[in-house]
Amino acid sequence: MRRLPALATVALVLLAGCVGSVPFADSGSASDTVVPDDDVHADVEPAPADLSDPAEDRLGWEGGYWYNESIDVDQSDGLNDSELAAVTNRSMARVEYIRGLEFERSVPVEVVGRDEFSTPSNNNTTSPNRSRFDNAKFEALFMINESTDSLAVQTQNRQAAIGGYYSPREERIVLVSGNSESPKLSEVTLSQELFHALQDQQFDISSYEQSTREDHNAVDGIVEGDGNLVDYLYGQRCGDEWSCLTDGQTADGESGQAGQSGGGANASDTGSGGLSAIGPYLLKYQPYSDGPAFVYATYQAGGWDAVDAVYENPPASTSQVIHPEQYPDDAPTEPTVTDRTSGSWERIDVDGRANYAEVGEAGLASMLVTPLYEKPGARIVSPEQWLNTNESGDPRQFDPLSYDNPYTDGFAGDRLVSYVNADDETGYVWTIQFENESSADEFRDGYGQLLDHRNASEVADADSPGTVYRIAEDDPNGFGDAFRVVQRGDTVVVTNAPTVDDLSRVHAPANDD
Repeated sequence: MRRLPALATVALVLLAGCVGSVPFADSGSASDTVVPDDDVHADVEPAPADLSDPAEDRLGWEGGYWYNESIDVDQSDGLNDSELAAVTNRSMARVEYIRGLEFERSVPVEVVGRDEFSTPSNNNTTSPNRSRFDNAKFEALFMINESTDSLAVQTQNRQAAIGGYYSPREERIVLVSGNSESPKLSEVTLSQELFHALQDQQFDISSYEQSTREDHNAVDGIVEGDGNLVDYLYGQRCGDEWSCLTDGQTADGESGQAGQSGGGANASDTGSGGLSAIGPYLLKYQPYSDGPAFVYATYQAGGWDAVDAVYENPPASTSQVIHPEQYPDDAPTEPTVTDRTSGSWERIDVDGRANYAEVGEAGLASMLVTPLYEKPGARIVSPEQWLNTNESGDPRQFDPLSYDNPYTDGFAGDRLVSYVNADDETGYVWTIQFENESSADEFRDGYGQLLDHRNASEVADADSPGTVYRIAEDDPNGFGDAFRVVQRGDTVVVTNAPTVDDLSRVHAPANDD
């Protein structure tokens, strides 16, 4: 098996269907990931041999174009309105052919260069408590320190990585091109955004409750999982069976065809090298890696009808997406955190949002794998456990990353509550529950390795319960704080505060600790 270079890249399908690359620390090994057959598609009547228009609308035909029809388009100097309409209609027909769902209406598409693109915003002013709350969450994951604006980091990540988006509110698609002089589109990226529009028309995906990151990732297991599976199947047909536009030259010429890319953009076009922090990216990427495999497993069990049924009962946790056999019966637990603060410490409440965070199994896995990207040789989760590779030793295009690892197996549920004091210092209490004590032991071991990676030292003379650690205040990574880790059977509780003395003020030990 060929080893990857020390600074090899993992091709990843990013948050809106584009392809990016993330620097990786080492090589992985082959996995048993089930890759879809190239000929997976809906039971759709083939197009007529003469490609004549049907008497009425039908699957596999949209706006005058069949799914297998050639179009005369040259986007070397960009696309005019008629060319963009032709590409869009044919792509809609191809999405219908693969997925067996009918578009109810067309969707406007705009192509812009990255330098003129800005991610959509709700234009709301961020409250101080919203910032404190989000900062505490990513500090707990050791992804962004508390002195850094975590919301700004995530915005920068999206700006760097996004290849396009569908807006349910505006019912329109914006595609981002790496060519700012004459923006060009990737047809495979277009296909995924069109499918999101189709999902919205058929399943009203904007109605889902997604109040925490875990809720978002769990629901995205079907929303983005289905979208990225369609994207993958679409890309597999490009080149041999279908001619497809790329962010290149022509619709049918060699220089403009998409091969088996499953994402339709070159890594250099995505700006992924501009990620501000890798950890939040890996956390949000989980449904884009595991989701297609979850959806394909559902398809294998019952066809597209079974996949459609998942929209009525979406995954309740990322564990159900990481481990498809858990869906739908293994529901997550909802641990509680009892406020036991003293002094000036008080719970952070955010108007209109849940006053707690949940990151799920995906969050724990992302937290434990982030060190691989930070320092050569740092490995809590090994590269072999993290990468799903093919026979050549390269990361798979389909489900490239494994969020299933021994330290998070048996995860049942989590809840993180953050606090602030009169000096505007923050702390948190994070309760993490597992299915049994053995699984909690494994996580406790992995978390201990993470603290060691972060240069934490055990405080020998600290009061019980649990084990108290201290990261030096002058920590170059900005994580200087105190931590108390208590395990009670199947549950691990992490308390964080600026100082060792503050730990009991943030969360006084209970009588049974």
